[in-house]
Amino acid sequence: MAVEHRRLGRHGVLVSNLCLGTMNFGWVTEDKDAYAIMDRALELGINFFDTADVYGGWSQYHGKTEEIIGEWFAQGGGRRDAVVLATKVYNPANKPGEIAEPNHDGRSLSAMKIKRHAEGSLRRLQTDWIDLYQMHHVDREVPWHEIWEGFGNLQSQGKVVYVGSSNFAGWDIATACQEADKRGKTGLVSEQSIYHLDNRMVELEVVPACRHYGMGLIPWSPLGGGMLGGALQKLEEGRRANEDFAKRVEAKRPQLEKYEALCRELGHAPAEVALAWLLHNPVVTAPIIGPRTIEQLESAVRATEIKLDEQTLAKLDEIFPGPGGEAPKAYAW
Repeated sequence: MAVEHRRLGRHGVLVSNLCLGTMNFGWVTEDKDAYAIMDRALELGINFFDTADVYGGWSQYHGKTEEIIGEWFAQGGGRRDAVVLATKVYNPANKPGEIAEPNHDGRSLSAMKIKRHAEGSLRRLQTDWIDLYQMHHVDREVPWHEIWEGFGNLQSQGKVVYVGSSNFAGWDIATACQEADKRGKTGLVSEQSIYHLDNRMVELEVVPACRHYGMGLIPWSPLGGGMLGGALQKLEEGRRANEDFAKRVEAKRPQLEKYEALCRELGHAPAEVALAWLLHNPVVTAPIIGPRTIEQLESAVRATEIKLDEQTLAKLDEIFPGPGGEAPKAYAW
């Protein structure tokens, strides 16, 4: 297994070409299993971990996932220094029983919320700094001078190193970077967006924007919610008996049959091929993987060794056609 380390876009920090997503920690993955996954990730060379202040809220409370990571850091052994840590701000992050307060519980990128939520994340993560602080969504109601002031204050205090975005449109990326440049700031270093073989819309404008501004693209949901991870076989074996999942599979069955047949020809698991496809794109820094087990983690790492030739890439384009290239050529002529 060979995880590579690469620059985050054109920026100096070196991160692994797989990013460990922690969204499952605390509700699907128990604490002790989460610790084991993080330890094994470091052993495999994965030094890029992604979380968010809102994670954990599905079955426990917002911030639970950050607490698990913080408890893992507290075990020592150089764990914190070994990790490039990314978390996010925008969504609510509160525990049950806490007094409701709109500036804390709402969805926003106000300077006040950025400050408060950063302090909460630092406390839960048991660390003095966040390597990559990401805007979880765009907030078009708060002016950019306020947003950049909020992040700039954290950077000047040494609490945040880099700033990134998530779920931004191409023009939001451009606006954010231009506004930062006017203020003499570095601006965005990365964009985290949904991107996989069956959802290629970011190729229109987000991918070109990232390339232009020297940002690293960090795809989330690289397996399309399990659809690209051997969905047909899992359904037949009863491993994904969820009714909604079954409906999604049936709607995509013709494509999935072709895809999984191609993967068998290649001799690789479907999940590994889906990750390898993302990694062939030079704008992509690191797909986010969300393993629930050590086995899934190690399978994802095997994807970093797969090289897809032009013929295979063409076949994947036939099965999962994208939007036709980059805007405006994709639709203007």
